This record gives sequence, structure tokens and C-alpha cells, in this order.
Amino acid sequence: MAERDQLEVDVLIVGGGPAGLAAAIKLRQLAKGRGKDEFSVMLVEKGADIGAHGISGAVVDPKGFDELLPGWRETAPLEAPVSSDQMWYLTNGGKMAVPGFAMPPMMKNHGKYVASLQRLTKWLGGIAEEHGADVFPAFPGQELLWSDDGNVIGVRIGDKGVDHNGKPKSNYEPGPDLLAKVTILTEGPRGTLAKQAIEKLDLAAGRDPMVYACGVKELWQCKPGSVQPGSVIHTFGFPLPNETFGGGFIYGMKDDVLDIGMVTGLDYADPTTDPHDNMQRYKQHPALAKMLEGAKLLRYGAKAIPEGGLYAMPRAYAGGLLMAGDSAGFLNGMRLKGIHLAVKSGMLAAEVAFEAVTAGKCDAETLGLFESLFKESWAYDELRVARNFHQGFKKGLFAGMLNAGLAMYTGGRAFGVVDKLHGEEGYAQLEKLTERAPRAIDRRAKIDNVLTFDKLTDVYNSGTLHDEDQVPHLHVADTNICRDRCTVEYGNPCQFFCPAKVYDPLFEKVGGNGEATYEGRLQIDFSNCVHCKTCDIMDPYQIITWVPPQGGEGPVYTGM
Repeated sequence: MAERDQLEVDVLIVGGGPAGLAAAIKLRQLAKGRGKDEFSVMLVEKGADIGAHGISGAVVDPKGFDELLPGWRETAPLEAPVSSDQMWYLTNGGKMAVPGFAMPPMMKNHGKYVASLQRLTKWLGGIAEEHGADVFPAFPGQELLWSDDGNVIGVRIGDKGVDHNGKPKSNYEPGPDLLAKVTILTEGPRGTLAKQAIEKLDLAAGRDPMVYACGVKELWQCKPGSVQPGSVIHTFGFPLPNETFGGGFIYGMKDDVLDIGMVTGLDYADPTTDPHDNMQRYKQHPALAKMLEGAKLLRYGAKAIPEGGLYAMPRAYAGGLLMAGDSAGFLNGMRLKGIHLAVKSGMLAAEVAFEAVTAGKCDAETLGLFESLFKESWAYDELRVARNFHQGFKKGLFAGMLNAGLAMYTGGRAFGVVDKLHGEEGYAQLEKLTERAPRAIDRRAKIDNVLTFDKLTDVYNSGTLHDEDQVPHLHVADTNICRDRCTVEYGNPCQFFCPAKVYDPLFEKVGGNGEATYEGRLQIDFSNCVHCKTCDIMDPYQIITWVPPQGGEGPVYTGM
């Protein structure tokens, strides 16, 4: 077997999203400003190109970019300034627009921009390279490397050319070991390496569990002249029941492209809830169907969104390690925004890492300055106001909205009086089939392949591609649990919550009288995976582990 290469750098960044790229740029800015041009910064990204896995709404608050790159608006690939703001409450067949005077302040987007995260991160990648950072796409971080005393000392990149039995093929290439004085994890939500670090170092001790949502998004090419660039519409209500957190968005891009998305909270009770189907039903609402008359679907994608808020953020530092962006929970669910927080957190991580490396002290105490700087920043102030946002929806849609409105005037107090609402694990909210009659399965969208599409068609529209002769990157610890327990207790919700039809439970009931038993297998079509991490998050037994496949594989989110 080929020998594994090693490469040493000062700071290694894993993840080519806005947090990681902001960290790379800031590190090189600091190095040049201090006359330390030899200070080495490397960024690795699992996607085939920088931006290939970038997906977001997105309405961008410019605050973070203003600090990082003054004058950035002149060259950034922004679609349009926000030109209008609306909020709709959707019933089964109608809509009610919230009057302008009643629009919640956090939903007003004057001075913001609609943008494609894929294009924005691709642009940032070029700037990072211009500043002297080494940027390597198609390099998936597979596992953390540790010192004998429990500090992070780098990352092992995943191998290429390994068959489905784990044996090297003729094109085998062992992934190198990248050694660094400080490693910054910016892998996005539920990052593989962040998950390893949080579990090994107990970084979530004393914190609430992180709760997520699954966002499903589509790009549509509409009729000429039908889309106002910069128009922003947020919706609540249909197709989600009152008990399920979430909502929709409709953003006008240039060239008559419409961004449409549906967010489903991954703390729902009904085990037949299907985020992909929620999106299809959303488009069938008369208000949306009219907007999409004569339009053509361009792209599809899905991702997890960290919604837990301030009290669910893990400790973002340890010996040799920092975390930023979605990996560390930097998202304001109340404002539906995280890009500006990702940029700011990446900058803060860069400042701390640079000082630690130049001082030759990269222990947990030194890197703990990250938490202090965060608490002194506008990012902390913003997240503190939103600290009880998601938790308020446990009592339903309207209670959650009341809570959010009061929070704006009470500094984030829950329902105006309580400083902290405790969150709970999202998957633990699933109710067993004996506890409720599932309803979501009875109201599925009718697929017409014009307005609505099945999951496999949408996988094609995501540009997803994987070599099928490799070890599956979705690890199920014990499929007997899937067959013997999950089938009876929850009805195999993996077939519903996955927005890419990865999981196909081929179980059949056998036997006569008495307790039901099942035979068969769980088929895992890992090549369909769009890397959203929903399965890792929502599996009720927490036996699914998502790890990166071979580098450069997965979705291609052009324009997303």
C-alpha cells in the first residue's frame, strides 16, 4: 500500500464556505500586516470546486463582509439589493399578507442583498488565493489527528480509489496527513470532524443539544419580465401543520430566476414527515403555482440548518482546535441568516489562531480567547437576542411567533419573562406509531414532472455524482435495529426524512399470529446523497453516521 504523505502548515482550515474562506483571508491579511508572509494557511474543501456544495437562501447581511473586505460590493457577485419585503401567511388555498407596519423588525431586509452562496464562495475562494492561502478542493477531511496529550494536531484526508470492500483499486491514492499548529473546522452543519471533536472532548457539556432544520431549495427559470430582482417573500403556515417548525422563502434573482425554498424543523413529531414532499406541496399552493406558470426547474438541493441558538452552541475551542460558522452553530434563526455570522466567526477564529501560532502557544487556554472575543462582538449581541427563538415553537406556530415578537423588545427573554428556554434533541421528539396516527403520509403531493418532482428526479437536478464502487459514506451501525425495532416503532422514517431517496427499507412482515417479525434488508443508495446530513441528525436511534465520500463527489450547486 502506498505511503501516506505528510504536510505541515501553520493553520489548516477544513471547509470552503464563508466562515472558512473568511478565516483564510483574515489570516493572510494579518500575516502581511505583521510582515510574516511566510505564515502558511491551507484550506481544504470536500466539493469538486470551491462553492460546489454551497447552498443557502440567501439574503446577505453585509455587516461581516464590510469588516473583512471594504469595498467588496464593487466586485462581489451579488444578484441585487433587496427591493421589497413581504411576509405571507398561507392557508390551504389562500394567503394573507402581513401589512408593512406589522412586519417584524428582524424580517425587514432593507440594505441587504439577495445572492447565490455558490457564486459568493467561489468569489471568496479566489480572493483567499490572491491573499496567499493555499486552497485545495476535492480534499475531504476524514478524521482528526491527535497528539498523545489529547490536542488536535491536524487532519487526515480521505483516500481515493478504494472499492466497496475497502480494497485499493488501480487508481488508489492515500489521503495525506495535514499537520497544523491550529486546525479551524468550518465544515458546515453537523460536520464530520466537528462531531468527532465534540464527542471526544465533550465540547457540548453544559450546553443544550443542537436542533436543526432541513432546508430544501429549488431554482426556477421564469418567464421574461416576471421576476423582480431583489424581491423577498417569507411565508409561514401551509404546508406545515401548526405543530411543526418551519416556513418558506421566495427570492427574486436577476435574469428572471426565482429562488424557492421550504424549511422543515427537524424536531417534528410525525414520523412520516417528509421535507422534500413539503417543498412539492408548497409549490402547489395557488400563490406559488401562479408564479411558476411557464417556468422551468434549473437546480435542486438540500442542507441542514443549525437552529438551536446561543445556548446550543458547543465550546468552539480546544487544544489546537477552533470551530466557526455552522459547525459551531453561528446562525440566527430569528432573522433566517447565518452568512454574516459565519464571516464574523471565521475572522475571530483567524485572529485567535494567528496570535496563538505567532506566540507559540496553541493550547486550549490560549485558544479560549475565541470565546472572549465572541462575547465582546456584535455577533454575540445578535445571537443573544435570538437565544430562545426556536425553543418557543415547541408550543406551536403562533406561540413561537408571539415569543419571537416579544424577544425583540425584551432582549431575548422567552415570552417576555423567562431568560432561558431549554431545548431538546430533535430526533427525540418523534412519536411512535403507537402514540399517534401519522398524518403527513396521507397528504402527499401529486407528482406531475412540471411543477412537482419525485426525489430521484431532483437528485438528478442537484448534479449529484458518486462513484458507486467505494465504501458507502453512510454508516449504519446496526441494520437489525432498522428491521426489528424501527419498522414497528416508527415505520422507518429514514425513507421520509431523506430528501434524496437514499434509504429504502425492504422489510416484509412474516409469521402468523403473535408479535410481528420482519425479514429483509435496508438498501442504502448512497450515490443519491446530496450531503444534507439529515439522516445523521434525525435517525431516532442515532445509529447513522455521515462521513465524506471520495473527494470531489456529491452535488454541484451551480447558482444555489
